[in-house]
Amino acid sequence: MTAPIRVLICEDQAVIRAGYATIFNAQPDMEVVGEAADGPAGLEAAQLLEPDVIVMDIRMPLMDGIEVTKRLAGTGAANPAKILVITTFNVDEYVYAALRAGASGFLLKDSHPDELVNGVRTIARGESLLAPAVTRALIGQFAERIRPTADAPRQQALKRLAPREREVLGLIAKGLSNAEIAAELVISGETVKTYVSRILTKLDLRDRAQAVVLAYRTGLVGVHD
Repeated sequence: MTAPIRVLICEDQAVIRAGYATIFNAQPDMEVVGEAADGPAGLEAAQLLEPDVIVMDIRMPLMDGIEVTKRLAGTGAANPAKILVITTFNVDEYVYAALRAGASGFLLKDSHPDELVNGVRTIARGESLLAPAVTRALIGQFAERIRPTADAPRQQALKRLAPREREVLGLIAKGLSNAEIAAELVISGETVKTYVSRILTKLDLRDRAQAVVLAYRTGLVGVHD
């Protein structure tokens, strides 16, 4: 049997923590190995337990989820953790910072339990997850933070993409899921996955989240597209 996905929950509200634990422990392929009610406790638990996926709230006492994410999954992390950030629309100003910090994906706090479970599984597989609603809100509200910059190496890498790959990257950046991209381009879901894999490899990106940031930073797509 395949070992269960080991999940660490970092959330300051006890009721929500308990809810997440109930949802994840009810899955045959998941096991909650720890819980933390503040940032330092989450950091310590992550380093001690080495979970497969960390479910991270942005707003936590003593150290927020962005800083914890940066320490566990940022550029200097020896073994970058896989972190699913749970956010609400009233804290969207933190989403871009968390993306830059190394989060593997985002879901909204009012997501259906099935979406949370699917999100953990997706990130455990090494893929990234961006809820389209989060991506669209991020792009719509924080245009100034993601305006194009002169990033020569990335601009050069972008030129290595085939036209179809650039098109797929643009749709990813606009918040479309793989299924929506497949429908838009009239291709199969497996073909979309292949394109996404090629894009990440050619641009030397870790995941889909980084691809969204790069697409806007390089000007491949604009905030008003």
